[in-house]
Amino acid sequence: MPERMQAVVFHGEGRWSVESAPMPQIAADGDVLLRVERAGICGTDIHILSTPPGHPATAGSILGHEYTATVVETGAGIGHLKPGDCVVIDPNITCGLCRYCRMGMTNVCENITTLGIFRHGGLAQFNLAPAKALHRISSQVPIERAALAEPLSCVLHAFEKAQLTPGESVVILGAGPIGLIFLLLCKTGGAGRVFMVEPVEFRLRTAEAFGADGVFNPRSCDAAAEIRAATDVGADVVIDAAGTLLPEAMQMVRPGGRVILFGLNQHADRQFNQYLATRYEVTIHGSFIQRVEFPKVVRLLESGILPLEKLITHRLSLDRIGEGFDAMRAGEAIKVVAACR
Repeated sequence: MPERMQAVVFHGEGRWSVESAPMPQIAADGDVLLRVERAGICGTDIHILSTPPGHPATAGSILGHEYTATVVETGAGIGHLKPGDCVVIDPNITCGLCRYCRMGMTNVCENITTLGIFRHGGLAQFNLAPAKALHRISSQVPIERAALAEPLSCVLHAFEKAQLTPGESVVILGAGPIGLIFLLLCKTGGAGRVFMVEPVEFRLRTAEAFGADGVFNPRSCDAAAEIRAATDVGADVVIDAAGTLLPEAMQMVRPGGRVILFGLNQHADRQFNQYLATRYEVTIHGSFIQRVEFPKVVRLLESGILPLEKLITHRLSLDRIGEGFDAMRAGEAIKVVAACR
């Protein structure tokens, strides 16, 4: 094994570099050494690298929390994994002991930490992860599809909150990779019509290609009026995949409908008229990462129902990862995936 590896390291306040890093070593019985195959860039990574940061991260940590890998070596006593296994990674490591973990709300664990944000992640040639974070997946699943297991797990968690009934109408605010995964899930889950609202024309055209029944650019039309006209009373479900659009969502949802808040932006400070939610009995669900979705995600990816690899617009080596960051900031990419080997 090499003593050094290539990795994308965060240095704080918008600073990062591709550099030589020490090769990780098994240090505990529960550790697993992984050879990273593919790693995706998430919108959270762009928030971390913003100035000021839109999401906290540990300076000195290796970025990348969306990745798939092959097991190289396992710690003592790990029986469910062996070298050569293909795995997808749940990057959010919870304690299992705090008040919320004991209530089953592991996604709001009081001691949660995350690979690729607070601990070394997958934008590197190798990674050390706890065995409990790893889920074995068939080697027949395309590597690029497997690399998108983590965002799919988060979207699936939110999708289940919507309790979609076949035939219902859905509006998705934001046609980035998350919004498009919602589109694929809603279509597969029996939605009658799915509309996308997005200010970037490239993404709108991509949403059309992925089967959206109507797309609206809020810069050139009154999207809420268009939605109400298309649905008569408003959409049954409105999903905010951007993290800043609750007021707009409330203009598009029907009385008695559901709003799902998915996107995260800690700098968002929007005014919201609570009267609308009360008067029209709108249900609002917040949704943060996931709890128990990974076994379902593995089955979904193995089934081939969701060809998520079609979301990938940029395939890069680690030393060109800056091009991926730039493309995402410019709205010129849907999904960027790095080949780490």
